[in-house]
Amino acid sequence: MEPRLHIIQADITTLEVDAIVNAGNSTLMGGGGVDGAIHRKAGPQLLEACRPLNGCRTGEAKITSGFNLPADFVIHTVGPVWYGSERNERELLASCYRKSLELAVENNLRTVAFPSISTGAFGFPFHEASTIAINTVLEELSQHPQLEQVTLVAFGEGDYNQLKKIFKKVTSTNS
Repeated sequence: MEPRLHIIQADITTLEVDAIVNAGNSTLMGGGGVDGAIHRKAGPQLLEACRPLNGCRTGEAKITSGFNLPADFVIHTVGPVWYGSERNERELLASCYRKSLELAVENNLRTVAFPSISTGAFGFPFHEASTIAINTVLEELSQHPQLEQVTLVAFGEGDYNQLKKIFKKVTSTNS
C-alpha cells in the first residue's frame, strides 16, 4: 500500500488528525450522515464558524476549526449529486478531493482523513466514487510531499472491504 495513503474502518469524528473532511451540503449548516455527525461532535461553534462562509459550491472546499473534535480543523466540501454522469459528477467529485488537499497544504496540515464523499444521500455509485477518490488522492500525494498521511475512512465493514479491494485494483493497474 502507498505508505502515505491509508484505508481504515472508523468513525471519522474520533480521529486525531490535523483535519477531517466533512462531506456537507452547499449551506454548510449541517445535515444528515457524516455531516450531521461532525456537527454534533464538534459542537455548536462549528455551525457558528460556518455561517460567515456563505456556503460552498459543489467541488469546492472551505476550512474551519475542529472545535470539540480531536481533529484541529474541518475541511468542508460539497460533493455532487449523482445524475448518471450527465452533469460532470466525476470531475466535481475529483475536485472535492483535490481542493480539500490543496486547502490542507495551504494551511500547513500534514494529516487529513476523508469520508466517502457523495456515496450516501447524494447517490454516487460507491465503486466509481472510491476509484475517483483513490486516483485523485494518489495524484495529489505525488505533488505534495508535505502531506504525510491521507486516510480514507469507511464507516461500515462492507464499505471498508470494498474500499480495500478497489485500492488494490487501482494501485496494481497504476504500477
